[in-house]
Amino acid sequence: MNAPVHLGVLLSGGGRSLQNLIDRIADGSLDARIEIVVSSDPAAFGLERARKAGIPAAIVARKPFRDAAAHSAAVTEALERHPVDLVILAGYIHLYLFPQKWACRVLNIHPALLPAFGGKGFYGHKVHEEVLKAGAKESGCTVHFADHQYDHGAIILQKKVPVLAADTPETLAERVFQAECEAYPEAIRKVAEGAVLS
Repeated sequence: MNAPVHLGVLLSGGGRSLQNLIDRIADGSLDARIEIVVSSDPAAFGLERARKAGIPAAIVARKPFRDAAAHSAAVTEALERHPVDLVILAGYIHLYLFPQKWACRVLNIHPALLPAFGGKGFYGHKVHEEVLKAGAKESGCTVHFADHQYDHGAIILQKKVPVLAADTPETLAERVFQAECEAYPEAIRKVAEGAVLS
């Protein structure tokens, strides 16, 4: 692609994945432009990261909406005020029921090797705790096209990391996050260049 890919980023927390994308765009390794950040939490630090980077942001909290469909419709409305090619779920903890026209345009990253350790309730440290509890020898991250189920949809790429004998959920989480920092920009590039068959 000659033009940068236009991204809309959804988050619910600290925004480390958002910051990684901001940094990769700044250093020239990702040809993209973040058009809008939408947070489901008014207190999410990711909003501050967006503000510092000069990126427009919107808050669409979950609580005022009767169900996931109504909440998702409001999120879509916020995104559609901007020229968005791809929607990037970056630590977004809600099910985003996007419109059919956006199929294969919504990406998610999960901190495990799907289909293992995925599904509703499997996010953040819970994932790493379960990986350690299961005695798995490796973990990693998965970037996939989102659909209307948690942690489901065609896989774009995975990156593996070893699980070490002395690992805690915190040390494993940090190693997986370093893999995520490579995997998400790589997956966005592949999709933007049409190198992925969804």
